Amino acid sequence: MRKTNAVLAATPAVTRRAVLKTGAALSLAVAAPAIVSRQALSSSGEVRVYAWAGYFSDTMLADFQKKTGIKPVRVEFGSNEEQINQIRANQGKGFDLAMPTIDRVPSYVKDGLVRPLDESKVKWDAVIDGNLRGADQGGGMVDGKRYVAPTDWGTEALTFDVKQAPLQYGTASYGDLWKPEYQGMVTLRGHSGLVGIGLYLQDAGKLPHSMKEAFADPDKMVANYDIILKTAIENKKSIAQFWTNENEAQGAFRTNGCVIGQTWDSTGARLKAEGMPIGYIAPKEGALAWIEGFAMLSGAENIAQAYEFINWYYTPEVGAMYANETKINTTVKGAEKHLEAFNRDFFAAAYPGDALGKLWSWPIQNEWFITKRNEYQEKFLAA
Repeated sequence: MRKTNAVLAATPAVTRRAVLKTGAALSLAVAAPAIVSRQALSSSGEVRVYAWAGYFSDTMLADFQKKTGIKPVRVEFGSNEEQINQIRANQGKGFDLAMPTIDRVPSYVKDGLVRPLDESKVKWDAVIDGNLRGADQGGGMVDGKRYVAPTDWGTEALTFDVKQAPLQYGTASYGDLWKPEYQGMVTLRGHSGLVGIGLYLQDAGKLPHSMKEAFADPDKMVANYDIILKTAIENKKSIAQFWTNENEAQGAFRTNGCVIGQTWDSTGARLKAEGMPIGYIAPKEGALAWIEGFAMLSGAENIAQAYEFINWYYTPEVGAMYANETKINTTVKGAEKHLEAFNRDFFAAAYPGDALGKLWSWPIQNEWFITKRNEYQEKFLAA
């Protein structure tokens, strides 16, 4: 898919994905993850949110409590795998809201971990239209029922040292990671790095099927990924470090000598904000785009409070607060009026020209695909 995806059909407020902070406080009212006791959920005056690390600061949670009188309890996770594994372990209990990436939502529904949202209780008019359509079409709506209230979107593309590995839009490519001059100075994540290689090979006409088809058909997936894996292993000597979370991706540039990598947009934004000579750019094959949102867990007990939390987020001032603090693209209408200049400038540099029209949105990742994808990733890592 090379045309503008519905996820980004409208220009959203602009910022970047959250930064994981080592040792960050877990909550305004700290809670242990694991299996949560029912006694801890007995208060009708609280809401328990299982959120991406760094997404909701103490300042934001204090704002929510001041405006609603409801005590927010934040527990954090660092990856989609950690999130769904914890929720499965709890059998959909222990939290009221979680934040799955849209393409993973059908798996939550299949396992009975989330419940449909009550459409009448959410202020949908406050959501950017394109983001709402994108969330629905990308996995957030199952069998005609809406399971997710979209909160943010972002990309995975090329982060680079502007002095040692300068890139320009229009020529920048996932293939740049494998240039001889960058050998031993590349960072990427295993499974999404394989997708980047796939898009590079697809653009060069070297795959039997499109990458979108590979997500929908097991035979086509194997046919593509056998070629992708071969290319990945042949070039593995270029990789200095694999990353699995934001801290690791940033560390690759800060301390491990990397000058180029395939990372989340937040990696480039955070490093640049710290004064490092770092840029972030969408490659000609298209930046990998994702969207996330609030989902109501099947075992949620503070339901009215959870809807209050969603609707508090869906105000321009809070959407902008979220964006400015986390460096993530918010889905809230009007938030762009309250954004800091750094966020607007970073966005413009990352997605110039027709970059938004070339975004490659993650397809729904069914269980068979994730299982097979992980097998290829392990072969890549172990090679």
